[in-house]
Amino acid sequence: MLYNASTPQDYLAGLPDDWRKETLLQLRSLILQEDRDIREAIHYKMLGYGTGDRFVFHLNAQKGYVSLYAGNIRAVDPDGDLVAGLSTGKGCIRFTKTKSVPETRVDAFISRAIARWKAGHDDGC
Repeated sequence: MLYNASTPQDYLAGLPDDWRKETLLQLRSLILQEDRDIREAIHYKMLGYGTGDRFVFHLNAQKGYVSLYAGNIRAVDPDGDLVAGLSTGKGCIRFTKTKSVPETRVDAFISRAIARWKAGHDDGC
């Protein structure tokens, strides 16, 4: 879904009050808790997380899932242990209605991705 929001607050206010908003807010909280200096902005019509023009994550609510875009998933989690059981593409992790964020290891994935990003690795987000 494309949202024509100009601020993160507008984006969040435009989400329907359903499981997608809840899931997105949980992922957003994990990102913001992991790095207090990370900036939240609208980037590519979705929520982007980074500093300056370098972004480590993007979040977007789709019709059937919530996407956490993280660049190259395999660069962050070569063995796939942190994303086991999740629907992934090359650069995104998809959360459906039946997948509970707290029941996954996405928090550890987010932590590792941010550590790599801070160390200067460009995983492509």
